[in-house]
Amino acid sequence: MGNPKAFLTIPRQEAGYRPIHDRINDFSEVEQTLNTGERKLQASRCMDCGVPFCHWACPLGNRPPEFQDALYKGKWQEAYEILSQTNDFPEFTGRICPALCEKSCVLKLSIDAPVTIREDEAAIIEAAFREGYVKPHCYKRNGKSVAVVGSGPTGLAAANQLNRRGYEVTVYEKQEYIGGLLRFGIPNFKLNKPIIDRRIQVMEAEGIHFQTQAEIDLTNLPTGYDAYCICTGTPQARDLDIPGRDLQGIHFAMDMLAQQNRVLAGQTFSKEERISAKGKHVLVIGGGDTGSDCIGTANRQGALDVTQIEIMPQPPVGNNPATPWPQWPLVLKTSSSHEEGCIRRWSLTSNRFIGKNGHVCGVEVEEVEWIANPNGGRPTMKPTGKKEILKADLVLLAMGFLKPQLPALPENAVVAGDAATGPSLVVKCIAAGRQAAAQLDTYLKQSVRTN
Repeated sequence: MGNPKAFLTIPRQEAGYRPIHDRINDFSEVEQTLNTGERKLQASRCMDCGVPFCHWACPLGNRPPEFQDALYKGKWQEAYEILSQTNDFPEFTGRICPALCEKSCVLKLSIDAPVTIREDEAAIIEAAFREGYVKPHCYKRNGKSVAVVGSGPTGLAAANQLNRRGYEVTVYEKQEYIGGLLRFGIPNFKLNKPIIDRRIQVMEAEGIHFQTQAEIDLTNLPTGYDAYCICTGTPQARDLDIPGRDLQGIHFAMDMLAQQNRVLAGQTFSKEERISAKGKHVLVIGGGDTGSDCIGTANRQGALDVTQIEIMPQPPVGNNPATPWPQWPLVLKTSSSHEEGCIRRWSLTSNRFIGKNGHVCGVEVEEVEWIANPNGGRPTMKPTGKKEILKADLVLLAMGFLKPQLPALPENAVVAGDAATGPSLVVKCIAAGRQAAAQLDTYLKQSVRTN
């Protein structure tokens, strides 16, 4: 530990976002970065706790005290090597992870100013690519092959780990580009797509095969493989089956987000196909990250105004006694997209869509109350009868995703990530991919010994 008292004299400094008036005019990444000197100072704030709760909270088991110390001392390559031992893709988590590690940092508890672990992680991996520390490696082959179905964060992590263990790996992706949720679900202003392409090039150089536009029937898996890793995610969005659902102008959030990413990649769509918020009153139904991404996208497309509604009550601001440290705090989150312009409302349920000439023009909403369950568990929702009409020319449904119902699979197939658990975080998906690779490796080695 280089400077045991740095946290006493050096305040937390975040890189922050580009100015709103600048960033809403493009889809470039909104987050800025610190210079090398400032970044080293931020790393010095890590206290190298006897019990590192940051390590405990990270689904990947990252070791922040170790890579923070190396970063503070200017040992960038060592910091990268420590980080890459537990995290296959720091360039993804360093940009879009909600940083569970920071919420469990002891400095979060003591002075509400945790170490900037996520930003430091992003700085380390960017330096690694810039300085040439990230190099393709050749791995000795063991004569066995594995098919990975799905190229989201889970599939990419599983493929990466299996390849390192010597398996011949082929990744099948039903879409035209590799990346899954990273490619289609996350806007460019949070994760620029050349960041994905850069990593895929390294993986290809290491021997991993990718096949796009290859939709796999899980009841008839491709032959010729010793094992399969099913990482198909949660493609089915939760719908809102209320009167007027068939009106034009009502779309699943992911349809709008994926199309916008395709447009930025150079694809074109007809006027009838294009989902655009330009000149419209936009209503986002759902208060999570996907809804936030819709807000940022709608503002960049030129929406007149954006309203986001959530059926659950507004979370506490700043602190929530129900989720004490070092747990993840369930508190009000204001994203960069919210800052760019949005009306936010809570405890509203949608009763019906209202249309004119076949197109949506409003939504009837009703206030609800949430009554605590005396036996614990989910509270009961009670309509209050207080109804109103919200004007909306474009409605985006961002209410989450459904856990898929998968067919029976052979014993040499493992289901991993969101396909197994339902929707979760990218960092958890990467961890699940690593775990699935280890599980398949154990299975295949046992099969060799048995035979």
